[in-house]
Parts: sequence; C-alpha cells; structure tokens
Amino acid sequence: MKKQFWLVMLIFCGCIDPYVVEVPAGPQYLTVEGLITTQNGPHQIRLTRGDTYGSIFEGLIRPVRSATVIIRDDLGEVTFLEENLDNRGSYLTPVNFRAEVGRSYTLQIQLIEGEVYTSLPEKVLPTPPIKKLSYQSVTVPVEGELNPASGVQLIVDIDDPAEEDNFYFWRNGPATYVLETRPDLYFTPPPGRAPAPKDCCFICYQTEVTGNQSIFIAQDDNFNGLSTQIPVAFIPDNGRRFVDTYRVDLRQINVSREAYRFLRLVKQQSEISGSVFDPPPANIRGNMISLDNPDEVVLGYFMAGGEVKERIYINGAQLDFRQPQAIIPDDCRVVEGSKLNPPADWNP
Repeated sequence: MKKQFWLVMLIFCGCIDPYVVEVPAGPQYLTVEGLITTQNGPHQIRLTRGDTYGSIFEGLIRPVRSATVIIRDDLGEVTFLEENLDNRGSYLTPVNFRAEVGRSYTLQIQLIEGEVYTSLPEKVLPTPPIKKLSYQSVTVPVEGELNPASGVQLIVDIDDPAEEDNFYFWRNGPATYVLETRPDLYFTPPPGRAPAPKDCCFICYQTEVTGNQSIFIAQDDNFNGLSTQIPVAFIPDNGRRFVDTYRVDLRQINVSREAYRFLRLVKQQSEISGSVFDPPPANIRGNMISLDNPDEVVLGYFMAGGEVKERIYINGAQLDFRQPQAIIPDDCRVVEGSKLNPPADWNP
C-alpha cells in the first residue's frame, strides 16, 4: 500500500506545468541623454527605449538606431551627428565642435520610422574657474563588516560670481592609475592547476571611466558672490585604484536653471531608501517633446553649458585609509584597459 501511495504522489507531482508570467506590452518611452559644453568634442547624444519585461529579462533598454540627429544654434547653424557603429544608439558631434557662451542650442531628432522630436532651447552660461581641487579619504561603516567601505572625495574651491545665478554640475572624466599585479603568483588553469610564475609584468597603467555613483550639483543661493568649498565627486576604493598613483579629470559645468531642476529631481529619485519620507517615484519630464504628438512622454534631457576642467593626481600613500590591496595573480597586461607604458601626458 505504501508503494502504491508514493507512486500516485509521484504521478501528480510530475505533472506540474511551469507558470509563465504574461505581461501586457507597455509604453516604450524614448529616452534622450545628451550634454554639449564649451570644451572640444566629440560630445555624445544617447537615444534608447525602455521595454517591458516578464519571465525572460531581455531587451530592457534598447538603443535607437539609424536616427538623424542634429544640433541647431540660435543663429541657424546646423551640426549633424554621426552614429557610433561600435556603440549603437550613441550619436557623436565632430571633434572640433564646441558650444559657445551666450549661444542657445536645440537638439532635433528624426527616427527611422519618421517621428520627429525636438528639445527646448538651452542657453550656454559661463563657468567660474576652479580655484583649487583637493581630496580627502572617506570611510563608510558597513553593517556586519569589520572593514568599512572607503574611497576618495574630491573637493573644489571656487569664487562664485555675485552678478549672476549659477547652477553647478560636476562629472568625472577619464581616469588613469598605476596597476600593480603579481605575475609571480600565476597558476595554470584547471585541470592542471600548478604554479607557473610569469616573468612580466608587475606594473601597468589602467584607464577607466568611473563616473559618479551620485549626482553632484549645487546652486549658489547660499554662497552667491562668496568663496566656498564643495564636495564634487566620490571615487570608491576597490583595492586597486589607490595602491600607488591615481589621476582623474574633474569637469565643472554651469547648466541652466531648468537643467539643474531636472538633475535635482533625478538625484532625489536615485537616492530613495525605502523610508516613508521618500518622495513617490515618478517619470521626470525633461525638455524633449514630440512634434507629432505633444502628449507623448519623452524622458531625459538635452543640456548645454560652459565647462572648465581640472586634473588631479592622488598619491595613495598620503591617504588616511586604504582598502587592502587586491591581489591579481597574473601579468598586468591581461587586465582589460591596461597598458605597459604611461600616457604621454602622465606627470604626477
């Protein structure tokens, strides 16, 4: 009887069909991300569409390909952008293109299907110079961990002009650092897995674009016409970046009041922690509109602003706190983005 009972149970348990989630197709919003500044190009405009998802997580963000993208200024001059075939959906200005202070710029897009979109005009405002760029170590306690998370915070000193309202936006440019590895600890891959130390190479130079984990912005309501210090970037310590020397370019951009408002709302949404005091999540409308359907929701923002850059070298030995060095038991040249020789303008 027991054998018959278990046989019946196995028959019933073996006939369970998989449950497939059926998600109705939702709106696929066009998203526009772009920034032009007074620095030389190429400047990038990124076009994507969001997608719905269900049982199979595919195509959540899809590039918009083969669009016609132009930038027009208030004098009627038109600049055509070319799509980057190695990164579809990204459209680049010519290398010698740069915005001019006082000019207004409009982004215009025609998709391959024929839909036409335009931005509202964005006026380019001058950017005060960076008086000083410095750095300091920052540690962040991690619950349940003895070793805190850490990184380096960049700080700018600026003399804010009194005669105008300024809306600051900071971004990290490309970074390069000394990468140290241990080829003497290399092991052959399985199944052999035996010591096989390599003769070269211990030290390389790695280039990366880290961006910022948060949006760093400020308006001069509280320091208009004054000298001030502002934290403008945070670079996480991953056990590699600050073993020796780290170099990064900081971009300081003066954006419009409307662009600042957009960035502030995006920052609030990105820092939602799940508290009852958090603002409700929502689609944040930018300055892009459809000329075919004014009611269509278009996400993102086309920005234009004056820009200044400042380069800084960070000496890892001078930091108050560093993460334990991450050991890479291999030739440093096999690490993606690394080169044996430093950049031509490397000058710590």
